[in-house]
Parts: sequence; structure tokens; C-alpha cells
Amino acid sequence: MTPVLGVFLGSGAFAVPILDALAGSPLVDLRAVVTAPPRPVGRKAVLTPTPVDARATELGIRVLRPERLRAPDAVAELGAERPELLVLADYGQIVPQAVLDLPRHGALNLHPSLLPRHRGATPVPAAILAGDPETGVSLMRMDAGLDTGPIIAQVRLPLDGTEDTPTLEDRLAREAAALLIDTLPGWLAGTTPATPQPIEGATLTRPFRRADGRLDPMRPAMELERQVRALRPWPGTFIERPDMRLIVHEARVGDVVETVGAAPGSLVRVGEGMGLVTHHGLLELLEVQEPGGRRMRASDMARGQPRWLDREHDASEAGAPPAASAESG
Repeated sequence: MTPVLGVFLGSGAFAVPILDALAGSPLVDLRAVVTAPPRPVGRKAVLTPTPVDARATELGIRVLRPERLRAPDAVAELGAERPELLVLADYGQIVPQAVLDLPRHGALNLHPSLLPRHRGATPVPAAILAGDPETGVSLMRMDAGLDTGPIIAQVRLPLDGTEDTPTLEDRLAREAAALLIDTLPGWLAGTTPATPQPIEGATLTRPFRRADGRLDPMRPAMELERQVRALRPWPGTFIERPDMRLIVHEARVGDVVETVGAAPGSLVRVGEGMGLVTHHGLLELLEVQEPGGRRMRASDMARGQPRWLDREHDASEAGAPPAASAESG
């Protein structure tokens, strides 16, 4: 089979293994990569290319960096490559219909969820937040909607309840790369169909704001533990007081602990460490940080900064019921 002319659209780290797989495929002549322009990063605002930009440059592939893909000049520049196939992953912009109409083999999107569940911008943390028992990757043919196109193939991945967003995203990226390579021959030959997504079970995710990281003690400890794992590294999670904020990097649902007399929101001593009393159960803090300070074990914080503790408290075998398993909203 003569290789088809391909263009890849991607920006984030999730897309890098997929770019590598596409660049190495004998079925595709990868002519260009489309990615977001470099952005200021860090306190010094160093202009930094996207992970896809950096990798494409290493591979010697032409890189296009349109500020707005909808702009007529951006569409014209991409069209000049005469792509027969577009592949997209973690790009970060809506692809206009004028671009979707360019390739005869369509525009394919690798989305890290089992569509139609968790459409939108944050499917990986959404699966963790919801306590889903499994997630996966969907390869779909793109249409004008937001992750609404027909499904070409899916791969499922069981979850054990210990994943955080960076590690799960890395696993899903490798699965996505393999799924693309396995599916491309049939798709390009016209023997692999695309099936419309079911209406039932569709959910939509959104980008996170910093305020989404607040740990609300009126929610069960089990939900807060998922929140800590899901919102790592952005926006991170924190306990907020009227005059103080404590960043929480690592936590777990505490063992059965006596918390009689401690209201939700109280920070109590648990052994040598600290715990947040919640509406249902105890969130044991493992690694924390004061704004502007260094990360430390919660036991070191409890010993060196006892002002965070509302009351002395020791773990015991009696008392609070196990944490609830309700889904987060």
C-alpha cells in the first residue's frame, strides 16, 4: 500500500507516544505536525514549546504553530500539505469543519476515555474523580461536535483505585499509540467501520480552575482522596482556612478512627501525623506543603507546625464508620 499523506495535530504529553507511532508507521507519510504556539512557563515566563513541538523537532518533522486553527491562513497552510489523513490527540483547539473536510480518509481522534463517557477537556481526572472501575481509549472519526464522532475502535483498561492523573495518562497514551497502529490498516483499506456513539451514558468534562482543588470536608473522605489523585498536578488540592491554606500532595482514607467531638473541617492528630475530619470518615494527610514552603511529611508538619492542629487526637480501633463510596459531582 502506498503511504497516505498525513498530518498530526497535538500539543500535550499524552500525544507524544501517538506522534512517535504515527511517524514510524509505513502506512503514513507524515508531512507536518500542528501544535499550539510556545507559551510562557514558570515564574520567569520562559517561552516553552509544547511537548509535541519538541518531539516533532527532534524527529525532523515540519511544525505548524497556528494561534487559531480557524483562521483562514491557518486552514490554507494546513491544506497546502494536501493531507489524506489527519490524526489528532490532546491538541487543545476545536478543529473547524474546513479542516475536517480536507482528508479523504477523515480526521481521527484518540480520546482517553470510553466514549461517550467523559467527553471534553479532562477525561483522565474525571475517571479518577468518579471512581470508575475502568477507563480506556476511543479512536473515533471526528465530526463538528465535541467528541461526538462515530467510534472506530476502543481499548479498555481496568482501574484499581490507586492511579493518579499523570501515571494513568501515561498508560493511556501508550494504549492509544498501539490502538492507532493496530487499527490503521483496516481503516485505510476501508474494511473497518465507524459506529455512531450511543446517546445513553454521555457525560461532559470541563477544564479545571484553581478553586476546584479545595478539599471540602462536607464530602466523604473517599471522594477527597480521589480528588487528591485526580487533580495532580493541576490544579492540585488544598485545605483552606480563613487565614491559612495547606497544600495536600498525598493522602489516603484513614483507618477506623475515633473522631467524636471533632467537627468536619477539623485537622486532628493521627498517630504522629495529621488528618482532616470529613462529613463521613477521615482523610489522613501524608505529604503537605505551606504556600511558599517545601513539601514535607505530614508527621513533620504536625511536629514542627502544631498550629495546624485543632485538637490532639490519636488513632484507635473504635468510632467512625467507613467512608462512603458515593460518586463525586
